[in-house]
Amino acid sequence: MDTTQKRFQTFEEFYPFYLNEHRNQTCRRLHFVGSTIVLALIAAALITREWNLLWLLPVVGYGFAWVGHFFFEHNRPATFKYPLFSLMGDWVMFRDMLTGRIAW
Repeated sequence: MDTTQKRFQTFEEFYPFYLNEHRNQTCRRLHFVGSTIVLALIAAALITREWNLLWLLPVVGYGFAWVGHFFFEHNRPATFKYPLFSLMGDWVMFRDMLTGRIAW
């Protein structure tokens, strides 16, 4: 079955598809930068108790990722079809980039 038509039941099934949608190095790097800024914003909000910083999380997280997809990867973000699996994939790919399992 074509992966564009398949409905993934588990994250283990989904993650290879997710990685295939992130072959472009610039796209992966933009995801990494966005995720890093998300973590920094969470830390800043916790440290300063400036909770209004938290509204920036989706703007930064999705903003960097979607620029990567629309302008470099030239595909539609998996978030639209698989929001939870896609969010999980972002953080697994982030970890895999940190540990060198996925090329920077």
